[in-house]
Amino acid sequence: MAALEALALGEQEFRDHVWPELPAARPERNLPFSYVWGDLRQKSRLALRNTLSVHGGRRHALLGVKFSRETRYASFVVHHDAALRVTSPEGPETELRVCGSMVSKSGAWKVFSYIVDN
Repeated sequence: MAALEALALGEQEFRDHVWPELPAARPERNLPFSYVWGDLRQKSRLALRNTLSVHGGRRHALLGVKFSRETRYASFVVHHDAALRVTSPEGPETELRVCGSMVSKSGAWKVFSYIVDN
C-alpha cells in the first residue's frame, strides 16, 4: 500500500501544483484547502484499500493505460477513468481499474486519486 500511495499526489504537490487552478479553489466557492485535501485523501485511501483487498498479491505485467477523457488546466492535465491493460501468469489480458484519475504536468505523472467510479 505504501508503494502505491507514493505514486499519488502528496499534500504539498497538490497544494503547489493542482489546487491553485481547480475551480474549488476560487474564493467565491469558499472551500478551504484543508477540507478539499482531507476529503480527497480519505476517500482515495479507502478506495485503495478496497482495490488491494481484491487485487493485492497478484502479479501483473502492464501493457498499457487508457483514459476515457481529460480535463486541461493551464499547467496540467487530469486524465480521468484510468484503465490499466495487464496480463498475468494466471490468465489472459484484461483491464483493471486501480486508480480513478492521473495528473500529468511537464512530462511527469502522478496518481490524482485512487477513487474508481464503476
